[in-house]
Amino acid sequence: MIDVLVVDDDFMVARIHRGFVERIDGFRVVGTASTGEQAVAAVDELRPHLVLLDLYLPDMFGLDVVTRLRAARHDCDILVISAAREAETVRRAVRYGAVNYLLKPFGFDELRARLEQYAARRAALRAAVVADQADVDRVLSRSGSLAVAPALPRGLSPETAELVERALREHDGTLSASECADRVGISRVSARRYLEHFSGTGRAEVSLRYGAAGRPERRYAWVA
Repeated sequence: MIDVLVVDDDFMVARIHRGFVERIDGFRVVGTASTGEQAVAAVDELRPHLVLLDLYLPDMFGLDVVTRLRAARHDCDILVISAAREAETVRRAVRYGAVNYLLKPFGFDELRARLEQYAARRAALRAAVVADQADVDRVLSRSGSLAVAPALPRGLSPETAELVERALREHDGTLSASECADRVGISRVSARRYLEHFSGTGRAEVSLRYGAAGRPERRYAWVA
């Protein structure tokens, strides 16, 4: 179980986010806080694995909470949930080690995709064995905090892109557009558009599988 602390100054928002988290397998909310001081005290008492941290708190800026937690040697992960859209705020969150940054308002599916991605990375890191530089590189890639992805082309949604990305990440080997479509629950044409986007931005690589006749099949593997 991944223990989560929800930090938000709005009681109703915190209640909604708590409900979202508790609907996701493998996660449980161990507490809530509405101020920075309460958040620091709650982490000290409850020792959560992950903090869903709002930035606009009544007594301090959310990233200052992170500074306090690191100074106290708490190693919980931070997922920022905020309406703050300033590029410098996002950059600071990255520098402070945020595992992701989710803009308010958001829906259940958006949070679920990010929490499931976090859980998968956490599990992979716990099981990692480092024997050589390649293993180190893989660990760093898996644990890398918030990555800024290229903007999606018109007509592609972030939610579906997350699902396609996860299908590629979790599959050992390559996937065709049809196989990816079956895993995600979308059409083959749609899957192909997302896969080609990832290929064009360097986040997936394409290989060709030649059959007995006809055009070669394009297959995709995640590399980012």
